[in-house]
Amino acid sequence: MPGQERIRNNYFDGLQVTGRHKAVFFIIMVAYFCEQMDNWNFGFIAPALMQHWGLTMRDIGTVTFWYFTAMTCGGFVGGFISDLIGRRKTFLIAITLFSTASIINGLTDDFHVFVASRALTGFGVFCLMVCSQAYIAEMAPAESRGKWQNLVAGVGFCAVPVIGMLCRAIIPLHEEAWRYIFYLGGMGYIALFIAWKYLDESPRWLVSRGRIKEAEFVMRDLTHLDIDLSEAASKGATKKPPMREVLLGMISQKYIKRTLVILVLVLCTNPATFVVTNWTATLLKAHGFTLEECLMATTLISIGVPLGLFASSAFTDMGGRKIPLVIMLAAMAVLAPIFGNVSSYWTVVGVGALLTAFVMGLGFTIFSYTAESYPTHLRNTATGFHSSIGRLAVAFSQPLIPLVYAAYSFDGVFYIFSALCVVPALVLALWGARTGGKSLEDIA
Repeated sequence: MPGQERIRNNYFDGLQVTGRHKAVFFIIMVAYFCEQMDNWNFGFIAPALMQHWGLTMRDIGTVTFWYFTAMTCGGFVGGFISDLIGRRKTFLIAITLFSTASIINGLTDDFHVFVASRALTGFGVFCLMVCSQAYIAEMAPAESRGKWQNLVAGVGFCAVPVIGMLCRAIIPLHEEAWRYIFYLGGMGYIALFIAWKYLDESPRWLVSRGRIKEAEFVMRDLTHLDIDLSEAASKGATKKPPMREVLLGMISQKYIKRTLVILVLVLCTNPATFVVTNWTATLLKAHGFTLEECLMATTLISIGVPLGLFASSAFTDMGGRKIPLVIMLAAMAVLAPIFGNVSSYWTVVGVGALLTAFVMGLGFTIFSYTAESYPTHLRNTATGFHSSIGRLAVAFSQPLIPLVYAAYSFDGVFYIFSALCVVPALVLALWGARTGGKSLEDIA
């Protein structure tokens, strides 16, 4: 601004988050909400498709397999592409993909088209998830990165109980009413329009490409201050890095230790947490609860999804991010066997909601931790890699859950869940780095 003294600052660190800056986080909240409606709706729609299309459990398994496979690809591709063309463009592409694919799911009568468009939904959903996690880390002050990460996710995951209630109200209307739920996925175009108009590119990414003046313009737009980024730019690369460095930088000597720690985190916690989010109703039904009790319990337990994210936003920036992660893993390790051994309906609901809250808080704190662990030029590629490896671990673990249940019963599943929390807690406590509250440039 004319006449205003220039301020030297390391991007947003130490600055107040203005109303315009908060609007950026609000845009991501809206996109998350639409994304999670598309992500969770199939679980509620599947029984209607089995009844009215005559689909079998094997057909539902086919849809789920390709959905998770496409999510894995979306994580890899989205992370890599966003490091090449920018966070904003990748964000817009992802919203377009999952919103369009959801509408196609509602329109089609062909099973193969349905599978393909559902897979495209998964690709877009996880592409946006990976891109936005690093984007939030780059756009938030060091002092409150985890807070904004979890607040944004908390609002977005309010879609889980909302889509559950909408499905319970709409799907029984008539045999084709499930299509309306997929049409609601078109709401993503609202987020697309808002993001197209108001979402700024990450100034860190712009600086990494040598576009310092553009980065300073973004800073001025969001902070209303004239910030000189020349000193911040001197701490990192200011030109397009070689493709090999983007792809292989996370296994270089400098980053291999943190890469291995995060790999242990995602390989253990992703299969464990999906037991809670995907299998609770099925396991409760097998454990002797009626179908109605299982559906109601699952709906009530799902309230723990946004509540866990809102609650964790209050403490996730403490202890260098490492300590909250260890505490949440320890809490889950204790709660899981309790959940596996209680039989009272309301105790199951209460412990299940609390366990779900820790599961969701942990998941998005890991996203923050991963994004903070790498420099700007490979941040999204690394985030996409770790997230996709985690999803692959989920895909391969799914057939094992019925086998574990058959061999060790309901409580056995959750004893294994507990072990999958203890291992990464120990690894993180011994070898994990502290990243929270520090400038991203100082960490890298």
